[in-house]
Amino acid sequence: MPDAKPHARGSIRVKDLPSHLMTSLVPGELGVADWVSLVSPRLHSDLLARRRGAMVVSHVRLLAFLFTLLTPLWSIIDYLLFPYPLWLALAVMRLAASAAFGFLAFYCRPGRGMADAYKALAALFAIPTLFYIASHVVLSWYELHGLANAVRAGYAFLPFVLLAGLSMFPLTLIENLVIATPILIAQALSAVTGGPFLGWPSFVGAFWLLFLLTGVSILAGMSQLAFLIVLVRQAASDPLTGTFSRRSAEELLELQFNVAARSETPLSIAFIDLDRFKNINDGYGHETGDAVLAAAARALEGRSRTADVLARWGGEEFILIMPHTSLSQARMAVERLREGGFGTRPDGSPLTASIGVAERIEDGTPDWRSLVAVADRRMYRAKEDGRDRVVWTDLPARAAETTPFSES
Repeated sequence: MPDAKPHARGSIRVKDLPSHLMTSLVPGELGVADWVSLVSPRLHSDLLARRRGAMVVSHVRLLAFLFTLLTPLWSIIDYLLFPYPLWLALAVMRLAASAAFGFLAFYCRPGRGMADAYKALAALFAIPTLFYIASHVVLSWYELHGLANAVRAGYAFLPFVLLAGLSMFPLTLIENLVIATPILIAQALSAVTGGPFLGWPSFVGAFWLLFLLTGVSILAGMSQLAFLIVLVRQAASDPLTGTFSRRSAEELLELQFNVAARSETPLSIAFIDLDRFKNINDGYGHETGDAVLAAAARALEGRSRTADVLARWGGEEFILIMPHTSLSQARMAVERLREGGFGTRPDGSPLTASIGVAERIEDGTPDWRSLVAVADRRMYRAKEDGRDRVVWTDLPARAAETTPFSES
């Protein structure tokens, strides 16, 4: 039997189609491995979670404010067409929903990453879902005709509005499904408990359209997330070294410091300054200096621990963030980095660095800026003591325990 025909150039295997569709949302920017981040938030970085959380809460407040204004206005139409007892019941429910939306709009604030964003999303979609279920029960008690019955049928389309609203949020596939499923279930239950407002044939068609709308909204939300991932990545990276930029490092330090303070865990940082780097720029040009700097960053990232975060602080300075790391553990880790070297200078001699290490608990720093200041001060102490060494304390006796390499 002849071999199967090989795939044509550029063809896509069926099993690779999902990841290809995901990565094609932002061509040339998302890798195949990034499609996992569009399905589940489990691998999202703290920086992405914080930016995404702020964006979600902002959109929640906007929609909640809009619903606060519009929800009670429909009572005017109900008043003109429905019997007084029915109008009164619906008006009370509308006022309650409007008050809940107003509270959400004015008192919801972004917090720690996606934790508060999830609460805001749950409240935003729970309020109209509960209103939809309650209004369905009340409306089923009355037999309406003509224009009043047409208005009642309009209540059945509330889930369409909710699921269309999903498209405003940068959510993963799993997050979208978690939000959409209760709304779809509520719509299905409305058919089982008393029959849908539109009648069974119309309900089946409307439910199918609801599924299609859910799919479109989910795709729109995932597209927003894909663009957000790219934007955060571009904004977070230093264009020369590929490490985190200073602005992103400051944001990450604030996040890590707050987490460490809440959980009473250690947080260490190392302030790394390449020795006599100005001589490279002055003697060989900035292009050569950039190449040496990029090589040093690769060397640092290649030998850093998986949980550590490297950022370019400015010029030839780097910050290494080490979560859940005591001062002694950080000292040993940084000494290994120093002993491994940071590359070579243009003349072939080893490139060295002066490093200051600080830790949140042992140094008693009240915030991340104080922690950086302590590490920065010790880095200058390392330079004063002869460069190419690690200083992790302000005590001269302990600082003398370091074993310096030969100076460049």
